[in-house]
Amino acid sequence: MSEKQFKSGFVAIIGRPNVGKSTLLNTIIGQKIAIMSDKPQTTRHKIQGVYTTEKAQIVFIDTPGVHKPKHKLGNFMMKMTSNALKEVDVILFVVNATEKLGKGDQYIIDQLQEVKTPIILVINKIDQVHPDMLLPFIDEYRSQLTVSEVVPISALNGNNVETLLEQVTNYLPEGPKYYPEDQVTDHPERFIMAELIREKVLQLTREEVPHSIAVVIEEIKRRENSEAVYIHATIIVERPSQKGIIIGKQGSMLKQIGKLARNDIEALLGSHVFLELWVKVQKDWRNRPQNLRDFGFREDEY
Repeated sequence: MSEKQFKSGFVAIIGRPNVGKSTLLNTIIGQKIAIMSDKPQTTRHKIQGVYTTEKAQIVFIDTPGVHKPKHKLGNFMMKMTSNALKEVDVILFVVNATEKLGKGDQYIIDQLQEVKTPIILVINKIDQVHPDMLLPFIDEYRSQLTVSEVVPISALNGNNVETLLEQVTNYLPEGPKYYPEDQVTDHPERFIMAELIREKVLQLTREEVPHSIAVVIEEIKRRENSEAVYIHATIIVERPSQKGIIIGKQGSMLKQIGKLARNDIEALLGSHVFLELWVKVQKDWRNRPQNLRDFGFREDEY
């Protein structure tokens, strides 16, 4: 194949919180680079996943779930999503087949009305509905928004994901490889480690606690004559009461978070890991621009 025929481009994955965007990205890439949770607004950063074949390279951007912001962090997340839609070659609008078109979907549809980029409507979780329900579901969305393609999938099971990738490739321009063939994300390991720790907090805590945390990797080091990796991380919370929840009775919650996160980090690094976790209170950090910058939320990157 000549260099001219190779296709490459950038694809935004957009949708309401908890429709399976991160699950889809991880399924495509073949490993966990975006954290998953049943809680809304799990994704905070613009995650870039790179999928490369002999014919094409697709750079996926998993945007934060679209929602009405309640603090500066929320404003940052929505600005990030809006900017992503302006810089891509294809938009994947992911919706949940088990839920009717609601206000959140309508909000996204309104955002997409002025977009000239090809839009592929991705209907996720088709394994959970009867096939007869899909046609009226598709018709309702088509009546609201002009889309280039409609692809029903199950991101969790991988059903029809290959078809989706073929459709995406059809809409990409000819272009170069932006990343080496074996690279699957543009984020450093330090970022992914922090996200894996945050994922475990999301899984194990409830109510406001999951969304009031940030994770900072303070130190990563290998000791001489040892294959093990030593990692020191701090979990940031907004209130002392949240610190108590994260630590748990006699440190039980923090131990469980550390155990689950260590397993994933060891799979990421392919090394034995010693993970040390601390919890620190930083009052109202989600509304403080300096804290947002300190914890990796930099508007100038987007």
